[in-house]
Amino acid sequence: MNKTGIEWCDMTWNPVTGCFGPTGNVCRYCYAKERVIRFQGYELNGQTTTFNPYDGLAVLDAPLEIADKFGKRRRAAFPFGFDPTFHKYRLDEPMRVKTHKDIFVGSMTDLFGKWVPYGWIREVFAACAAAPQHRYLFLTKNPERYVELAELGLLPENKNFWFGSTVTDDEMPFFFSECHNTFLSIEPILAPFIVTNRQKADWIIIGAETGNRKGW
Repeated sequence: MNKTGIEWCDMTWNPVTGCFGPTGNVCRYCYAKERVIRFQGYELNGQTTTFNPYDGLAVLDAPLEIADKFGKRRRAAFPFGFDPTFHKYRLDEPMRVKTHKDIFVGSMTDLFGKWVPYGWIREVFAACAAAPQHRYLFLTKNPERYVELAELGLLPENKNFWFGSTVTDDEMPFFFSECHNTFLSIEPILAPFIVTNRQKADWIIIGAETGNRKGW
Protein backbone atom coordinates (compact mmCIF):
# COMPACT_ATOMS: atom_id res chain seq x y z
CA MET A 1 0.00 0.00 0.00
CA ASN A 2 1.10 3.55 -0.60
CA LYS A 3 0.48 6.92 0.99
CA THR A 4 -1.22 9.29 -1.41
CA GLY A 5 -1.88 12.94 -2.08
CA ILE A 6 -5.50 12.21 -3.02
CA GLU A 7 -7.55 14.44 -0.73
CA TRP A 8 -10.30 11.97 0.09
CA CYS A 9 -8.18 9.01 1.21
CA ASP A 10 -5.03 8.23 3.19
CA MET A 11 -3.63 5.34 1.18
CA THR A 12 -4.05 3.49 -2.09
CA TRP A 13 -3.99 -0.29 -2.36
CA ASN A 14 -3.74 -2.17 -5.63
CA PRO A 15 -4.16 -5.93 -5.35
CA VAL A 16 -5.30 -5.67 -8.98
CA THR A 17 -3.65 -3.45 -11.59
CA GLY A 18 -4.31 -2.74 -15.25
CA CYS A 19 -7.55 -2.39 -17.14
CA PHE A 20 -9.32 -3.17 -20.39
CA GLY A 21 -11.53 -0.09 -19.99
CA PRO A 22 -15.34 -0.03 -19.94
CA THR A 23 -15.62 -0.83 -23.67
CA GLY A 24 -12.34 -2.62 -24.24
CA ASN A 25 -10.44 0.64 -24.62
CA VAL A 26 -8.69 2.67 -21.94
CA CYS A 27 -10.60 5.85 -21.07
CA ARG A 28 -9.29 8.96 -22.81
CA TYR A 29 -8.64 10.70 -19.46
CA CYS A 30 -6.99 7.69 -17.78
CA TYR A 31 -4.22 8.86 -15.46
CA ALA A 32 -3.34 5.31 -14.42
CA LYS A 33 -2.02 4.13 -17.77
CA GLU A 34 0.37 7.09 -18.03
CA ARG A 35 1.77 6.26 -14.60
CA VAL A 36 2.08 2.56 -15.42
CA ILE A 37 4.15 3.32 -18.52
CA ARG A 38 6.73 5.00 -16.28
CA PHE A 39 7.08 1.97 -14.00
CA GLN A 40 6.20 -1.00 -16.18
CA GLY A 41 8.27 -4.11 -16.79
CA TYR A 42 10.17 -6.83 -14.95
CA GLU A 43 13.45 -8.66 -15.38
CA LEU A 44 13.48 -11.85 -17.42
CA ASN A 45 16.75 -13.57 -18.37
CA GLY A 46 18.69 -10.41 -17.62
CA GLN A 47 16.46 -8.19 -19.78
CA THR A 48 13.62 -5.83 -18.91
CA THR A 49 10.36 -6.85 -20.55
CA THR A 50 6.58 -6.53 -20.24
CA PHE A 51 5.98 -9.98 -21.77
CA ASN A 52 2.82 -11.52 -20.29
CA PRO A 53 3.02 -15.34 -20.31
CA TYR A 54 -0.55 -15.69 -19.05
CA ASP A 55 -2.19 -14.89 -22.40
CA GLY A 56 -4.67 -12.48 -20.85
CA LEU A 57 -5.52 -12.02 -17.18
CA ALA A 58 -2.40 -12.55 -15.09
CA VAL A 59 -2.28 -13.93 -11.53
CA LEU A 60 0.89 -13.57 -9.44
CA ASP A 61 1.35 -15.47 -6.19
CA ALA A 62 4.73 -13.80 -5.65
CA PRO A 63 6.16 -10.52 -6.92
CA LEU A 64 8.43 -10.26 -9.93
CA GLU A 65 11.53 -8.05 -9.76
CA ILE A 66 13.15 -5.31 -11.78
CA ALA A 67 16.48 -3.49 -11.42
CA ASP A 68 16.60 0.29 -11.28
CA LYS A 69 19.20 2.40 -13.09
CA PHE A 70 21.61 1.87 -10.20
CA GLY A 71 21.26 -1.90 -10.37
CA LYS A 72 19.25 -2.16 -7.15
CA ARG A 73 16.53 -4.79 -7.36
CA ARG A 74 12.99 -4.01 -6.28
CA ARG A 75 9.50 -5.39 -6.73
CA ALA A 76 8.03 -4.78 -10.16
CA ALA A 77 4.89 -2.71 -9.58
CA PHE A 78 3.43 -3.27 -13.06
CA PRO A 79 5.34 -6.17 -14.61
CA PHE A 80 3.02 -6.63 -17.59
CA GLY A 81 2.31 -2.97 -18.20
CA PHE A 82 -1.41 -2.21 -18.24
CA ASP A 83 -2.46 -5.83 -18.75
CA PRO A 84 -4.89 -6.76 -15.93
CA THR A 85 -2.92 -8.46 -13.16
CA PHE A 86 -4.00 -9.91 -9.80
CA HIS A 87 -1.17 -9.48 -7.28
CA LYS A 88 -2.33 -12.06 -4.74
CA TYR A 89 0.74 -11.52 -2.57
CA ARG A 90 -0.63 -8.03 -1.75
CA LEU A 91 -3.84 -9.30 -0.17
CA ASP A 92 -2.46 -9.22 3.38
CA GLU A 93 -1.26 -5.61 3.17
CA PRO A 94 -4.28 -4.01 4.93
CA MET A 95 -3.76 -6.32 7.92
CA ARG A 96 -0.21 -4.99 8.35
CA VAL A 97 -1.47 -1.44 8.92
CA LYS A 98 -2.87 -1.43 12.45
CA THR A 99 -4.28 2.11 12.73
CA HIS A 100 -7.36 3.30 10.85
CA LYS A 101 -6.87 4.48 7.28
CA ASP A 102 -9.20 5.47 4.48
CA ILE A 103 -8.02 3.20 1.69
CA PHE A 104 -8.79 3.69 -2.00
CA VAL A 105 -8.92 0.15 -3.39
CA GLY A 106 -7.83 -0.13 -7.00
CA SER A 107 -6.46 3.28 -7.93
CA MET A 108 -4.61 1.69 -10.86
CA THR A 109 -7.46 -0.40 -12.23
CA ASP A 110 -11.23 -0.72 -12.35
CA LEU A 111 -11.88 -3.61 -9.99
CA PHE A 112 -15.47 -3.85 -11.22
CA GLY A 113 -14.75 -3.91 -14.92
CA LYS A 114 -16.69 -6.56 -16.83
CA TRP A 115 -13.43 -8.39 -17.48
CA VAL A 116 -12.61 -8.90 -13.76
CA PRO A 117 -13.39 -12.46 -12.57
CA TYR A 118 -15.75 -12.88 -9.64
CA GLY A 119 -13.00 -14.76 -7.82
CA TRP A 120 -10.68 -11.76 -7.86
CA ILE A 121 -13.34 -9.46 -6.44
CA ARG A 122 -14.36 -11.91 -3.73
CA GLU A 123 -10.76 -12.36 -2.58
CA VAL A 124 -10.27 -8.59 -2.38
CA PHE A 125 -13.49 -8.23 -0.36
CA ALA A 126 -12.34 -11.01 1.97
CA ALA A 127 -8.99 -9.27 2.52
CA CYS A 128 -10.83 -6.05 3.40
CA ALA A 129 -13.13 -7.83 5.82
CA ALA A 130 -10.09 -9.40 7.51
CA ALA A 131 -8.80 -5.90 8.39
CA PRO A 132 -11.94 -4.09 9.65
CA GLN A 133 -9.98 -1.22 11.20
CA HIS A 134 -9.96 0.57 7.84
CA ARG A 135 -12.56 2.22 5.63
CA TYR A 136 -12.43 0.92 2.06
CA LEU A 137 -13.34 3.13 -0.87
CA PHE A 138 -14.14 1.39 -4.15
CA LEU A 139 -14.64 3.31 -7.39
CA THR A 140 -15.79 2.18 -10.83
CA LYS A 141 -16.94 3.39 -14.21
CA ASN A 142 -19.06 0.23 -14.38
CA PRO A 143 -21.70 0.66 -11.65
CA GLU A 144 -23.81 -2.00 -13.31
CA ARG A 145 -21.35 -4.50 -11.86
CA TYR A 146 -22.27 -3.38 -8.33
CA VAL A 147 -25.91 -4.14 -9.13
CA GLU A 148 -24.98 -7.52 -10.55
CA LEU A 149 -22.92 -8.42 -7.50
CA ALA A 150 -25.64 -7.21 -5.13
CA GLU A 151 -28.25 -9.34 -6.88
CA LEU A 152 -25.96 -12.36 -6.45
CA GLY A 153 -25.46 -11.57 -2.77
CA LEU A 154 -21.77 -10.87 -3.33
CA LEU A 155 -21.65 -7.13 -2.58
CA PRO A 156 -20.81 -6.71 1.12
CA GLU A 157 -22.99 -4.48 3.26
CA ASN A 158 -20.17 -3.78 5.73
CA LYS A 159 -20.40 -0.27 7.15
CA ASN A 160 -16.74 0.40 6.35
CA PHE A 161 -17.19 -0.45 2.65
CA TRP A 162 -18.04 2.50 0.37
CA PHE A 163 -19.01 1.92 -3.26
CA GLY A 164 -18.39 4.84 -5.60
CA SER A 165 -19.31 5.56 -9.21
CA THR A 166 -17.19 7.76 -11.48
CA VAL A 167 -19.38 10.07 -13.53
CA THR A 168 -18.15 12.80 -15.86
CA ASP A 169 -21.49 14.04 -17.14
CA ASP A 170 -25.10 13.66 -16.07
CA GLU A 171 -25.84 11.01 -18.69
CA MET A 172 -23.71 8.39 -16.94
CA PRO A 173 -25.35 5.86 -14.58
CA PHE A 174 -24.35 5.56 -10.95
CA PHE A 175 -24.99 3.13 -8.14
CA PHE A 176 -27.07 3.87 -5.08
CA SER A 177 -28.46 1.53 -2.48
CA GLU A 178 -30.33 1.61 0.80
CA CYS A 179 -28.14 -1.25 2.02
CA HIS A 180 -24.70 0.08 1.05
CA ASN A 181 -22.67 3.26 1.50
CA THR A 182 -22.46 4.94 -1.90
CA PHE A 183 -20.73 7.97 -3.34
CA LEU A 184 -20.16 9.80 -6.61
CA SER A 185 -16.83 10.94 -7.94
CA ILE A 186 -17.54 13.65 -10.49
CA GLU A 187 -13.95 13.81 -11.69
CA PRO A 188 -13.17 15.13 -14.20
CA ILE A 189 -16.24 17.20 -15.03
CA LEU A 190 -16.38 17.04 -18.84
CA ALA A 191 -19.81 18.63 -19.34
CA PRO A 192 -22.40 20.71 -17.45
CA PHE A 193 -23.57 18.52 -14.59
CA ILE A 194 -26.81 18.38 -12.64
CA VAL A 195 -26.84 15.71 -9.93
CA THR A 196 -30.22 14.01 -9.82
CA ASN A 197 -31.30 11.69 -7.02
CA ARG A 198 -28.48 13.23 -5.01
CA GLN A 199 -30.31 12.38 -1.80
CA LYS A 200 -29.51 8.75 -2.58
CA ALA A 201 -25.72 9.28 -2.67
CA ASP A 202 -24.13 9.51 0.76
CA TRP A 203 -21.12 11.49 -0.45
CA ILE A 204 -20.15 13.48 -3.56
CA ILE A 205 -16.61 14.29 -4.70
CA ILE A 206 -16.23 17.02 -7.33
CA GLY A 207 -13.04 17.84 -9.23
CA ALA A 208 -11.69 19.18 -12.50
CA GLU A 209 -9.20 17.42 -14.74
CA THR A 210 -5.58 17.95 -13.75
CA GLY A 211 -2.16 17.06 -15.07
CA ASN A 212 -0.87 17.27 -18.63
CA ARG A 213 -4.36 17.18 -20.15
CA LYS A 214 -6.01 19.89 -18.07
CA GLY A 215 -7.88 22.36 -20.24
CA TRP A 216 -8.06 19.73 -23.02
